[in-house]
Amino acid sequence: MNGYLNESNFMMVEEGFTTRDLLENLLGELCQESEQQAFFMADLGDVVKKHLRFLKALPRVKPYFPVKCNGSEGVIRLLAELGAGFACTNKAEISRVQSIGVPGDKIFYSSPCKQVAHIRYAASRGVQLMTFDNEVELSKVARSHPRARMLLGIAADSSSPAHPSMMFGTTLMSCRHLLETAKEQAVEVVGISFHLGSHGLEPQAFAQAVATAQLAFEMGTELGYRMHLLDIGGGFPGTEDTRARFEEVAAMINSALDLYFPDGCGVEIIATPGRFYVTSAFTFAASITAREELPAEQPGSDGTLDSMICKVPSNPSDSLTFSPLQRPCPEQPLHSSTLRGPPGPAGDRITDGLELPQLQVGDWLIFEDMGAYTVPTTAPLGAGPQPHITYAMSRLAWKTIQLFQGKPPQPEDDRESVCAPLSCGWEMAEPLCVTPLFAPTGII
Repeated sequence: MNGYLNESNFMMVEEGFTTRDLLENLLGELCQESEQQAFFMADLGDVVKKHLRFLKALPRVKPYFPVKCNGSEGVIRLLAELGAGFACTNKAEISRVQSIGVPGDKIFYSSPCKQVAHIRYAASRGVQLMTFDNEVELSKVARSHPRARMLLGIAADSSSPAHPSMMFGTTLMSCRHLLETAKEQAVEVVGISFHLGSHGLEPQAFAQAVATAQLAFEMGTELGYRMHLLDIGGGFPGTEDTRARFEEVAAMINSALDLYFPDGCGVEIIATPGRFYVTSAFTFAASITAREELPAEQPGSDGTLDSMICKVPSNPSDSLTFSPLQRPCPEQPLHSSTLRGPPGPAGDRITDGLELPQLQVGDWLIFEDMGAYTVPTTAPLGAGPQPHITYAMSRLAWKTIQLFQGKPPQPEDDRESVCAPLSCGWEMAEPLCVTPLFAPTGII
């Protein structure tokens, strides 16, 4: 074991426990009636499964987890234990990752717009891999971190300049000029970076991005750089209810990489999968702190409209999946309901038009798929205390990590349990069977 994660960092559970079971048990311990604080339940075994799934589907791609997606200590410790790298966007995220002992050569300072003080901090902490896409950024790095290893960020799809994921990145026409400027300032450029985002992971868009990167590689090689690193960004789906399953996206990525950067060409491929790793691993529990019963909006109806308030972290996913903790009786009537967060300048409306049983102040709602962009690295100024996170992992998932790292297998009489479902929160159609010694791509 690498020493980043041990059994004191999470709750060990046996097979058969579901996330809902654990939530019900924790409500009595963490949320007394006088202080019903919202909290997260994190199934680290789910993250283990996603990591092994990533390695199998994209065997040539090394993951660098973006800390801004989920800065929780349990996730960082687990992924460090599994050998993943980390993509950080500022000093706080670098400090967060290195506070558990992650070395600088496992960190990619991925922000295209960096403060000089943060560049100097990265230099002092041994973080060398960075990105740039303009002369101003290049000059800042040349002055503040002469040992940096730079990736030139390109706008891989110039046909969609209005898309938010295209905010950063230079055009192919500007690549040579920037590479020549880097040469003049003695900055080492080692490769190319692009990021299409979740809306760009389509065969044609991704193939175009990789083709553009290959042309930029040739420019760098002509100027004398040793171009050997390609960053293909993130945007991988975090749940299964998306247009394309992860394996379908991965097959498209592999096809494009094999065409433009074939295996054996000497180019290392990295990616920054965030939502894919953590979305489904986190469940959020929040209690209703206020409730208002209003007349139904439809004339002549004898129903009611409930407006309820509970504190829920912002989640940029397309929709929220949640349910009451206590399952209602089938005969219990449903009411059209509106769910709101605490009043604030950003707006308090969460969702409308919900058909829910009549809930009361103090009742709990359970929100699923809440692992992405809900847990900040540092608490925003004035945000108050952050929700507590309880980490759990099945005993089998812990054994799987040990096997993954080549630790000797358990005694023969324990071998049968290895083929049970892997995590307390997983409902798999088939078990995940792990032999004592294996290649990572042959696990799932």
